[in-house]
Amino acid sequence: MSDTFKLNIDGQEIEVPKHYTLMQACEEAGAEIPRFCYHERLSVAGNCRMCLVEWQGAPKPIASCAQIVGDMRPNQDGSAPIVRTGGAYVEKARNGVMEFLLINHPLDCPICDQGGECDLQDQAVAYGRSNSRFEENKRAVEDKYMGPLVKTIMTRCIQCTRCVRFVAEVAGVEEMGMISRGENAEITTYLEKSLTSELSGNVIDLCPVGALTSKPYAFNARPWELRKTSSIDVMDAMGAAIRIDAKGDAVMRILPELNEEVNEEWLSDKSRFVWDGLGRQRLDRPYIRENGKLRAATWGEAFEAVKAALAVGPDKTGIVAGDLIEVEQAKAALDLFRSLGVKNTDCRPAGAGYGTSGVREHYILNPTLMGVEEADALLLIGTNPRVEAAVWNARIRKSWLWGNLKVGLVGEAVDLTYPYEHLGTGPTDLGKLASSDFYKVLKDAKRPMIVVGERALVGPDCHDLSNFVRKLSQDVGVVTEGWAGFGVLHAAAGRVGALDVGFVPAEGGLATADILGGGLSTVILLGADEIDLSKLGNAKVIYVGSHGDAGASRADIVLPSAAYTEMTATYVNTEGRVQMTTRATQPKGEAREGWAIFRALSEVCGKPLPYDTADQLRALLRGKEGENTVFSGRGYAPGARGVTALSEPVPEVSSSLSSASFAAPAVDFYLTNPIARASKTMAECSALASRLDTPVAAE
Repeated sequence: MSDTFKLNIDGQEIEVPKHYTLMQACEEAGAEIPRFCYHERLSVAGNCRMCLVEWQGAPKPIASCAQIVGDMRPNQDGSAPIVRTGGAYVEKARNGVMEFLLINHPLDCPICDQGGECDLQDQAVAYGRSNSRFEENKRAVEDKYMGPLVKTIMTRCIQCTRCVRFVAEVAGVEEMGMISRGENAEITTYLEKSLTSELSGNVIDLCPVGALTSKPYAFNARPWELRKTSSIDVMDAMGAAIRIDAKGDAVMRILPELNEEVNEEWLSDKSRFVWDGLGRQRLDRPYIRENGKLRAATWGEAFEAVKAALAVGPDKTGIVAGDLIEVEQAKAALDLFRSLGVKNTDCRPAGAGYGTSGVREHYILNPTLMGVEEADALLLIGTNPRVEAAVWNARIRKSWLWGNLKVGLVGEAVDLTYPYEHLGTGPTDLGKLASSDFYKVLKDAKRPMIVVGERALVGPDCHDLSNFVRKLSQDVGVVTEGWAGFGVLHAAAGRVGALDVGFVPAEGGLATADILGGGLSTVILLGADEIDLSKLGNAKVIYVGSHGDAGASRADIVLPSAAYTEMTATYVNTEGRVQMTTRATQPKGEAREGWAIFRALSEVCGKPLPYDTADQLRALLRGKEGENTVFSGRGYAPGARGVTALSEPVPEVSSSLSSASFAAPAVDFYLTNPIARASKTMAECSALASRLDTPVAAE
């Protein structure tokens, strides 16, 4: 029996899979079907009826989004059913639907933030009347409170229920719904409380009218006033595709762009709303501390002060790279300090033991972010993807909801928005895994997946844990031909790129914990703020970064650098995908790109680096033509290429695993980096989240 079905659409005969909707079939034939409620990533609701088409022989117009092609019958003579997507019959039906949709819709277009990019405006131009025949009073709906991110003007709502389906199906937090019936129907949140999902901002993009808009962006700009720049997000290690909209020298908003392999078309709230932090607490000129206070200085003065601080010798100097460091800065800094003989360099958290083996597959997410949709069993170890990679967590939920994914967790028991088997909280529970039912699930799975969090690989027994997890991966068969199911989920955008350029201690060099332990005379922080600075004592601290955060507060010399929206720079995401940001605005004041700071400093130190432009630096990273370097390709994840490296024998675990629990994230989701901590919006979200941690009972 054939799995395809033939249709005659607008005189063109096509053959499509039987599971297609009639709307998909019409678009396959080249027709454009208007819609409000239908969205390809959400379940079908069939609410708006804007997608009506004519099926010859049917008693009334057909809602094409809800009609499955396989359920249609051929004509009496056996020929393909005839469908028309245009003509007087279809036009009249859509005109009637549009007239009903606009009965209560207010004339808010001049003051509506959706103006200029509104689906309802576009369809009203095509199918609307020049006047209304409705004479009764328009209904008004009270606006709802949805938190500090989503602004509501619910009188504009057309009850398409996209937002309701999104929070239930994708975000996994059922906090929105429709109440009442008929003309009294309205969308509301549960008990009119704030949305608690890390993905709540996506309802703004989904809303086809101006009912749900961005609260921080309200009345700031019109879409046609904005410069639109495609770039990459750095708020987590996923590297989501984003569009930065800027006006003048300020970023006005950040929106997701389509990238099926990384973020589909979703974006976390932190990535979307952190933009106001780009203009606050900025370092826009060099500073030198004199008599206990920082004073503004010239670049020349600052470089001479850095040169003097480096005179203590390479053994007394250490460099720590932060979470947001770009590849170019890491490479330039490493080249300079290696030429000066400095071995104490590290980009990892204090106590980390990964990244020094030289085997890239040991510290990237080999099965890829998209690979979880192919997996049928997933073991999470010491990670909370809802906080560390919120959009990927939605993909895991998608695989559980629409596929047959079974999830196990060793770590803190939290709400991940999908059910899982809790197998323990720490390393010792991993040792007991072989006797659990989930071990059999992993063994029997065709494509099992084991993901260990970066936090789990930090601590005194990090090497033993790493070896144990890799051995476990081999035992359950996560590495097979064409499938590399073991991976590490990072939380910092700059981590993998810094590891790829070798920003780890040289032989005999000190790691992060020892650099910060107080034994060195000069410590250089490359945007490193999420670290313990309490033991540095009288060490001279040089801070290179974009925001006045913990590192700059402790610094004796401050060198201002550009933020990720102000430079074209390379990042490598957690799955090893080489990506690039694009400059959307100019750096603030006298700030410079990180690599340029170290190129200029190398001249002052008498060790000029062998590149004068960013392109020359990137050419060096890519290597000579034909060389297989990490940076020679861009935009793809290596994936199953790691099969060989992950199949190599693993050293035996030297001692019993720790009985302590895996550490929870040190800070909350909204305040993980200096840009987020400078954001007023993120501060509001953080304060609200801490209040909502207390359970609320309903009578």
